[in-house]
Amino acid sequence: MNAKYEVRDLIPVGVALAVVIVDQLTKLWVMTTFALHEQLTVISGFFNLVYITNTGAAFGFLAGDKTWLRQVFFVGVSCAALIVIALAYKHLKKQSGIFVYGLGLIAGGAIGNLIDRLRFGSVVDFLDFYLGTYHWPAFNVADSAITVGAGLFLLGTLLQQIKERKECS
Repeated sequence: MNAKYEVRDLIPVGVALAVVIVDQLTKLWVMTTFALHEQLTVISGFFNLVYITNTGAAFGFLAGDKTWLRQVFFVGVSCAALIVIALAYKHLKKQSGIFVYGLGLIAGGAIGNLIDRLRFGSVVDFLDFYLGTYHWPAFNVADSAITVGAGLFLLGTLLQQIKERKECS
């Protein structure tokens, strides 16, 4: 089977690589600048920088003591997600560029957090947004990329449906 690769195929790789670099550099900065659990108020009543670690998934889901079983689970899920992203890319790259960028962001975020899990057994989080006593769980650049990528993916799906409806009319 001959696989043809185009310059466009480098876009999600470049996006993912950029996310991983920015994610890992910001986490390195936080780990070398702050003590664990230290925080710095950036915008009073709204935003802090804080150095915490998360052994779980988003919002601390499945968090707890670092165990090898949890580690294997999260590494396995990350690897499976990256395989699904690669397979999805083959089909979605023909649809719209928005999918290409979205999948690159999601892949980069998954890789950034996977690196943390392999290195530390947990993910470094440092962006802490809140309003009064209502806190959003702390997150990082990788989490942001995954969220924006998922948003682009949903937007692309919506735009594709609108396009298909117009073509059927």
